[in-house]
Amino acid sequence: MAAKGFYSGFNDLWMLDGVRTPMVDYCGAFGQISPTDMGIKVAREILQRTGVPAADIGSVISGNMAPGDFFQYMIARHIGLYAGVPQEVQSINVQRICGTGFELFRQAGDQIERGYTDTALVVGTESMTRNPIAAFSHRTGFRLGAPVDFKDYMWEALIDPAPGITMPQTAENLALKYGITRHEVDTFAALSFARAVQAREAGFHAGEIVPVSNETFALENYASRSIRLTGKMDQVSHDTHARLSPVEVLEKLRALYPGGVQTGGNSSALVDGAAAAIVASGAYVRDHQSTLRQPLGRILGAAAVGVPPEIMGIGPAPAIRLLLERSGLALDEIALFEINEAQGAQIIAVERELGLDRAKLNVNGGAIALGHPLAMTGVRLTITLARALREHKGRYGIAGACIGGGQGIAVLVENPAF
Repeated sequence: MAAKGFYSGFNDLWMLDGVRTPMVDYCGAFGQISPTDMGIKVAREILQRTGVPAADIGSVISGNMAPGDFFQYMIARHIGLYAGVPQEVQSINVQRICGTGFELFRQAGDQIERGYTDTALVVGTESMTRNPIAAFSHRTGFRLGAPVDFKDYMWEALIDPAPGITMPQTAENLALKYGITRHEVDTFAALSFARAVQAREAGFHAGEIVPVSNETFALENYASRSIRLTGKMDQVSHDTHARLSPVEVLEKLRALYPGGVQTGGNSSALVDGAAAAIVASGAYVRDHQSTLRQPLGRILGAAAVGVPPEIMGIGPAPAIRLLLERSGLALDEIALFEINEAQGAQIIAVERELGLDRAKLNVNGGAIALGHPLAMTGVRLTITLARALREHKGRYGIAGACIGGGQGIAVLVENPAF
């Protein structure tokens, strides 16, 4: 598949640090929290962790797909304001479906390298639980006897009306194209769960997680906002979906489609969460080296491509090829890959198309085990990748995702230790 699309290369762009909430199962403890408030939580935390004054932030770029309340229009603005960013600083909300979090880094890089700002606060936040039950056809009223056309926003969004199939069905198409069996998909899923549990027990995930408790966010002269956990929990400090799931257990689950390979156990988990990072120019880093720690990673480039909608899950493969081609790197120079596990067959298809070494892929578990809150995912994967490069003493890493409708996106990260 030819590597076509667009590429953004960055000369001196740094991710200072990144942080995320735990990823919490659908209808769990985060179920009644607005994505705005999850975004505020991680935005405040990343400013505190880096020591970057909120007054230094020159741009707020947030990502959120499905509205978690009636005020999504103002999500980027409110994240910035309640994080303490000055009122005169602009903000924008971005969406590229499952690639949204990566698009935040790409747009931050463009803004910084074009000289608009030296720093950007990027926040991806998503409540899968609070996807609305919606109607788009009743503004002009209800006709006598006509159907009351309310539907589940998230369920309907799984359908691509162009080819007339669901997102899991695009993975089934890839399974047929690449000869992927149900056993192979369940084996990959079991590995994702095992790696995630191992990483949790080793304390890896805790290094990027901020625990979430009931909390109020005050803003002088304006209404306060708050986080209120569902149930009797006082705090959530770890991801809730990952558990050991042997192949023998996964193989007992019913396929989503007769004769298919995808199940609820080998597809990405439904969870809620948010992640944030601060991106800065090299000039800002050098000017503040006495107060900043070594940046978490250098962002070298990003690439985005289009692919056929009916096999949208293959998108990361041509995006990664384009990224490598334009960056002048070879596949074997990449130490680690973090590629979103939308569905098991989808990630195996990308692995086969590129000839990836599974020992370099999603080494701390992926979305099958941890979950995929749409706009959060790309931010989380980029943070996780940069941290894993440090741990494994690798130089280059690539994070990427497929995108519903037929796209792929990828970001190239370098370990600052090199």
